[in-house]
Amino acid sequence: MSQAPAAVVRRQIVVDAPVERAFTAFTQRFGDFKPPEHNMLGAPIAETVFEGRVGGHIYDRGVDGSECRWARVLAYEPPDRMVFSWDIGPTWQIEQDPENASEVEVRFVAETPDRTRVELEHRHIDRHGPGWEAVSGAVGSDEGWPLYLERFAVLLKES
Repeated sequence: MSQAPAAVVRRQIVVDAPVERAFTAFTQRFGDFKPPEHNMLGAPIAETVFEGRVGGHIYDRGVDGSECRWARVLAYEPPDRMVFSWDIGPTWQIEQDPENASEVEVRFVAETPDRTRVELEHRHIDRHGPGWEAVSGAVGSDEGWPLYLERFAVLLKES
């Protein structure tokens, strides 16, 4: 029996990196671990940009120069936490009304000087309105946040 979709999805992973390095890699190298197939552009992604400031955006830029701004940075507190909106609705289109967006908080907690626990909470998913369960199911699935976190851990090991 499968679990009913929840308005909150929580995932975590422990990475082999000091907290400052983990935070910096997450923000400055987001495009290096974001799966390239997670793309709403009509062209392949050339880069994913994470603007590290409140009021900044996370966006994909296509090889053709097109852009898709799919998140807004709501809190930016290096090296401890960040919060960004999830402006992708149930039909996998950009949500135009910020009141209908969910949000993602990522916390970085030092377990030792060289190990960091990364705690991700994707919350208020029900704000997306009808069909929000599809968003919850997708971000909580193996191809959602768990994949991002696994790829992030590998990135830190390799660098």
